[in-house]
Amino acid sequence: MHLRYSYRLYPTEGQQQLLARTFGCARVVYNDALAVRKQARRDGRPYPKITDLQKLVITAAKRTAERAWLASVGVDPLIQSLRDLDTAYRNFFDSVSGRRAGPAVGLPRFKSKRDSRQSLRFTRNGFRIRGNGKLNLAKIGDVRVKWSRALPADPSSVTILLDPSGRYHASFVVDVEPEHLPELDTEIGIDLGLTTYAVLSDGQVIDNPRFLRKAEKKLKAAQRELSRRAKGSKNRAKARIKLARAHAKVADTRRDWLHKQTTRIIRENQTVYLEDLNVRGLGRGRLAKSVHDAGWSTFRRLLEEKAARYGRTIGIVHRAFPSSQLCSRCGHRDGPKPLAVRAWACGACGVFHDRDLNAARNILAAGQADRLNACGGPVRPGVAIPRRARPVETGTHRNAGGTGRRPRAAGAAGIPAHQRGEDVIRHLSLRRRW
Repeated sequence: MHLRYSYRLYPTEGQQQLLARTFGCARVVYNDALAVRKQARRDGRPYPKITDLQKLVITAAKRTAERAWLASVGVDPLIQSLRDLDTAYRNFFDSVSGRRAGPAVGLPRFKSKRDSRQSLRFTRNGFRIRGNGKLNLAKIGDVRVKWSRALPADPSSVTILLDPSGRYHASFVVDVEPEHLPELDTEIGIDLGLTTYAVLSDGQVIDNPRFLRKAEKKLKAAQRELSRRAKGSKNRAKARIKLARAHAKVADTRRDWLHKQTTRIIRENQTVYLEDLNVRGLGRGRLAKSVHDAGWSTFRRLLEEKAARYGRTIGIVHRAFPSSQLCSRCGHRDGPKPLAVRAWACGACGVFHDRDLNAARNILAAGQADRLNACGGPVRPGVAIPRRARPVETGTHRNAGGTGRRPRAAGAAGIPAHQRGEDVIRHLSLRRRW
């Protein structure tokens, strides 16, 4: 499997100028190739292949007076820029034809020198790691690297990144073998929220750190300082860097915290079940700032990536599953409740529930039932269930089995009120898959 290892770079002033020139040349090559393909589309001609584009916008362009300065930088980043354009077109066509899952992908757009993020990619021919620990880049020189940890293998490529705060990073791509951890018998369900970040089905509570809310006062002051500076002035450029660094600190702190939490959860549990939240829709509501500050999508992505690396399993429960309406004790559906209701008593068995803990237990039960009825797995009672499942299971996603029919939320109705928790799990597992 391919992993990325990122490290800080500290180029000298001369190297920063060379990197800025290489950023600009790669951007120009990308835009020229995109213009050629757009013109071919308007003329009704087939799209030029990447080899033809390379001859046209790199090799031939260097011999012209308008693009002679392309020869002053390494050719490897320019070729990789064309490969990025080819990948962007491929993603667009796959999205239109339905071969690519996820949100629709649009046509490639022209890059601007005012983009907040600049990047370059070097393959094996364009970089090497010196014995003294410096990173040698073609026609740039030896750049000092802050090695926070050793690379597990020789990298196949490196991407040089410049973020809005003016920091340089080197992101190495390394091919490593999965490191499967010893198997455990623990399975948990996680209910994500805003009052508390997450509640686990075993009773653990992860408090919401609210990194953006805590830094909001400092961010507002930096934003006011930027808005008072004259456009185009050096003081405005300094204020912009100051604001970008403040935002970068919040993002870095959140990312570090998410990595620590997800690593601990993956190491302590064999299977983790999550609810498929509509983060994009919630991010457009009245709680948008708090939703974006929580970083639920990053939390789920990190869990899935680490589960695939360490041999764990992630189960996703469909968002239509009424985890907050079902009693985890008897299965009675008590109806929707406003967010202000943090605890409630079941109308059938009278058990008093904490809202989040009850939802986490319901997510665990629904996820376990989905594993029993997963695609390719046995569905008959009494048939042994294999212990190792796929790294990421679709669970109750729509069209998870490829049937095209609308799924029903597992356990949403039809559960006898007298059944206990283990009977609820058995009842859900034996239900016919939609």
